[in-house]
Amino acid sequence: MKKPLILALLSLLIARCSFQKETKIIVEKREREPKAEIKEEIIEEAKEEIKEEDLSSILLVNKEHGLAPSYAPGEDPIAKEALLALLSQMQNEGLNVSDRYSGFRSYEYQSELYADYVMQYGQEEADRFSARPGFSEHQTGLAFDLMHEDGTLLTNPLEASWLEEHAAEYGFIVRYPEGKEEITGYMAEPWHIRYIGEEAIQIRDSGLTLEEYINLP
Repeated sequence: MKKPLILALLSLLIARCSFQKETKIIVEKREREPKAEIKEEIIEEAKEEIKEEDLSSILLVNKEHGLAPSYAPGEDPIAKEALLALLSQMQNEGLNVSDRYSGFRSYEYQSELYADYVMQYGQEEADRFSARPGFSEHQTGLAFDLMHEDGTLLTNPLEASWLEEHAAEYGFIVRYPEGKEEITGYMAEPWHIRYIGEEAIQIRDSGLTLEEYINLP
């Protein structure tokens, strides 16, 4: 019984380490056009799954709700201003967080990333930590992956706890909290924050994920 568990943990650790490396590359390349050849079947499959929904005033993007390939707003200026204020405050408090981050990603760029993960780990494993093209929050221009000074994703408990407590004061929520994987569809990502605006405080205080909050009666 122990051997399968050890193998599973090793697999998850390898995937997380690679994800750290790939996300660091994203920051350096996020404004470049993708050059790698993308598997057409992955792109076509994603396009077929994208639904046109009448959502609430909060834009919900997840495994069930997608965006058109042509949707490319860039980084939202209000969200970016709030992000810079958040990063400045964290740094003023001596926390280990970099000015660098991963923000907006186009449909095409997400296609490249997702295809790379599928080739490395297979689709089932890739779906645990990477969004299919058209289903990434980064395409909204409202989501940001934060990093430590060394360029790795923000995972230290001190910084992660600060975000859980204070990100809402700047209009953000921690989008993929620990213990909510079955609801969000993704592994916990303490580094991934999503701009909501004033309602972020209500969402934080409720203890709900964005999916749960939007579906409240």
